[in-house]
Amino acid sequence: MRTLTRATLVLVLLALTSACAPARGIPAPAPAMSTAASASADSAWVSDALYFGMDKPAGGTISDAEWEAFLRDVVTPRFPAGLTVSTARGQWRGADGVVAREESHVVQVFHAPSAAADSAVAEIAAEYKRRFGQEAVMRVRSRAQVSF
Repeated sequence: MRTLTRATLVLVLLALTSACAPARGIPAPAPAMSTAASASADSAWVSDALYFGMDKPAGGTISDAEWEAFLRDVVTPRFPAGLTVSTARGQWRGADGVVAREESHVVQVFHAPSAAADSAVAEIAAEYKRRFGQEAVMRVRSRAQVSF
């Protein structure tokens, strides 16, 4: 378990440090790619990581079944070529000033830069907030060089 915790911490730190680069410099959309496997060596893509807290504001937590249904019904249809889900434990200060510590899930998707993909990521975050009454979903967006 200790190794998993360190690996998760390293991934979170890498994601946070890559967020320091300005998003404005992300390259113009590349030709449409139907699947992740069609990426050529070092294709310029975007990495989006979404951080989802599992505590419900009204009390309780989002169940495993609720999370799996959200992934199946909301996330996967928007990024069917693939994604990565990691379990994490985090904390943040909400609008009420209280620091909340909670279990979390991180969903990371890599995609060619496009308005459609940006919209899909925003839709995922909006639906999570609506469905589970969440105040926020953190999005970390960065440039990525991808090859398969």
